[in-house]
Amino acid sequence: MRTRSFLTVLFWSSVFYVVHMTPSQKRTNKHSHSERITGMSENDGKTLHRTKRGWMWNQFFLLEEYTGPDTQYVGKLHTDQDKGDGNLKYILTGDGAGSLFIIDENTGDIHAAKRLDREEKSLYVLRAKAIDRKTGRQVEPESEFIIKIHDINDNEPKFTKDMYTASVPEMSGVGTSVIQVTATDADDANYGNSAKVVYSILQGQPYFSVDPETGIIKTALPDMSRENREQYQVVIQAKDMGGQMGGLSGTTTVNITLTDVNDNPPRFPQSSYQFSSPESAPPGTPLGRIKANDPDVGENAEIEYSISNGDGSDMFDIITDKDTQEGIITVKKHLDFENKVLYTLRVEATNTHPDPRFLQLGPFKDTALVKISVEDIDEPPVFSRPWYLIEVDEDAKEGSIIGQVVAQDPDIAKNAIKYSVDRHTDLDRIFNIYSGNGSLFLSKPLDREETPWHNITVIATEINNPKQSSQIPVFIRILDINDHAPEFANYYETFVCENAKAGQLIQTVSAIDKDQPPRGHKFFFELVPEFAVHPNFSVVDNKDNTAGIMTRRNGYSRSKTSTYLLPIIIFDNDYPIQSSTGTLTIRVCACDSRGNMQSCSAEALLLPAGLSTGALVAILLCIIILLVLVVLFTALKRQRKKEPLIISKDDVRDNIVTYNDEGGGEEDTQAFDIGTLRNPEAREESKIRRDVLPETIFQIRRTAPLWENIDVQDFIHRRLKENDLDPAAPPYDSLATYAYEGNDSIANSLSSLESLTTEGNQDYDYLSDWGPRFKKLADMYGGEDSDRD
Repeated sequence: MRTRSFLTVLFWSSVFYVVHMTPSQKRTNKHSHSERITGMSENDGKTLHRTKRGWMWNQFFLLEEYTGPDTQYVGKLHTDQDKGDGNLKYILTGDGAGSLFIIDENTGDIHAAKRLDREEKSLYVLRAKAIDRKTGRQVEPESEFIIKIHDINDNEPKFTKDMYTASVPEMSGVGTSVIQVTATDADDANYGNSAKVVYSILQGQPYFSVDPETGIIKTALPDMSRENREQYQVVIQAKDMGGQMGGLSGTTTVNITLTDVNDNPPRFPQSSYQFSSPESAPPGTPLGRIKANDPDVGENAEIEYSISNGDGSDMFDIITDKDTQEGIITVKKHLDFENKVLYTLRVEATNTHPDPRFLQLGPFKDTALVKISVEDIDEPPVFSRPWYLIEVDEDAKEGSIIGQVVAQDPDIAKNAIKYSVDRHTDLDRIFNIYSGNGSLFLSKPLDREETPWHNITVIATEINNPKQSSQIPVFIRILDINDHAPEFANYYETFVCENAKAGQLIQTVSAIDKDQPPRGHKFFFELVPEFAVHPNFSVVDNKDNTAGIMTRRNGYSRSKTSTYLLPIIIFDNDYPIQSSTGTLTIRVCACDSRGNMQSCSAEALLLPAGLSTGALVAILLCIIILLVLVVLFTALKRQRKKEPLIISKDDVRDNIVTYNDEGGGEEDTQAFDIGTLRNPEAREESKIRRDVLPETIFQIRRTAPLWENIDVQDFIHRRLKENDLDPAAPPYDSLATYAYEGNDSIANSLSSLESLTTEGNQDYDYLSDWGPRFKKLADMYGGEDSDRD
């Protein structure tokens, strides 16, 4: 076993050596002798022997894409055991055996049955056997060999993309890298130059060039301008065989775009512009647009406009439209044709993103002259002030002038102006104005205490053009005049204790004045001259607009004098001095030892001098209310004495109607008509109720005759309905009876009333035919024998 393994290793080594021989080498191994190899085994040290194989073959290389008329000869298998007598049979197995490679089993010749492509498979591993036809045994161990396909230049270079897109900034220097293209060749790069690719440019010169080995495209001209040409199409060729004649080639297209750089300054298409504006244009009104052209694009073409100088830089402004890159000239302040007619501006356009690399080309800005003329329009009158404040004394006389407003036409024509007062702001027509000169005067007297301020509007209108008018507010302040006298601030209920001591303060009074003097109020208090030396009380001015009432003696008696009247004069200090007299009512009351009031004289409370107007009104209202209550009480009492609604003994509320007339018997038909009870039609003629006073006569409703009804119940229901709907029905529950016997029955009337008067006997035998209900009557009147009895 160990020997066999060793021989196998040697055999494969020999095969590997033989397979890699050159195609032109022919080798024939004929070994009839054995080569002795001496070696010691690790067990017994026996000598080992190796016998060389006798395989022989001639060719092991094959060209791809063979196009000859016959099959391509690959090689020949041969063994030393083959004597040429046809006893051996050669068998080929492995890659493509039987399909791509065919062997002659007698001679061992191998042929390629099809065209081979190295790019599909470059190496085939096959195994060969030699078998004795008679015994079927292998005469040689199976041997493995390799057939290698030699490459030919049958594939052209191919680019990784059919089309490339690239860009490079304009104005780039020569040799600026743009893009690298790559082509690959499927041929064997280790065999000849079939896969050696060289790049060249077919289209795009002289602008671009390509590196023949790397495929990098570069700029070939300096300062290429995007504004002159933006797009370029370059065709690149890749050729194998190192670019030599006969090599295969492939091409690709490269679209190159020059990207923009800020290499162009803005330029105005004209040096001056002319615009006009009406003088009434409000601030912010656009007057026109100007634009500087910049051939660059994107942010390189962004422009900022400004006013560098000019006499209209304070009156106008310019803003930049970011969407259109235009400069919009607008009004900055109100214009006045009469003041200035023409303005001149110097407008500057500047790139916002200059490129420092191109600053040497010049300043990236431009200027233009803009002239703006102001147009005259008919303007409304203009007042000399934005508002007027007029002060007038409240005692100013009617017709007196209190102030003046002035307006004029700002136009050159200087049209005449007329003035008027907006009556919506002076509904009481207190003020008026002279239309010619704007002097305001009074039409009615003023009262500061009622309205201290008046806000009116004066309108100025051009006489020649009434549509041109303007308004101005006039604030009129009414100045106070001391025309109101001071008076007590409150109604004082003052009392003095009977046990009061001299010099005791019993009340502090103060005053108010409707006037508003500029230095504030100052009041003085004193007794009237007649009471300058009052034996009971005195007034002490506190010099702070209040005064104290002091007692001048010890003890006061209610029994002698229950009330004292103390007149006090109140002065103010304004000009002219105003004064008034107020009377203070002092009641004498009983007090405890601490001076707390216990009770006062009742008569003192009823004195007219001590009652205010409000108290008198309240007392009068109470008296009126008492009188009204007395009148109502009397009226209700009289109403209770009225007679009852029904005083007759025939009051039907008991629902029983009695008839106390027996009449004169059957022969007396005039005393009482009993048919009224039986004939409803007679009762329909008069339905005035006896239980209701006939204060209001209601129209009697006519109803359908009921004597045709054969149902008494229906008759009663209809009568009840009539009573329910009768507006003259009494307001209490009542029982109505109806003496209605119904229509005549088949037995006629059983009453003797209105029956025929005959002396003869009547026949009552028919009663027996009426059934059990009339059996009693039949027994009573039926038999003649019983009548005789």
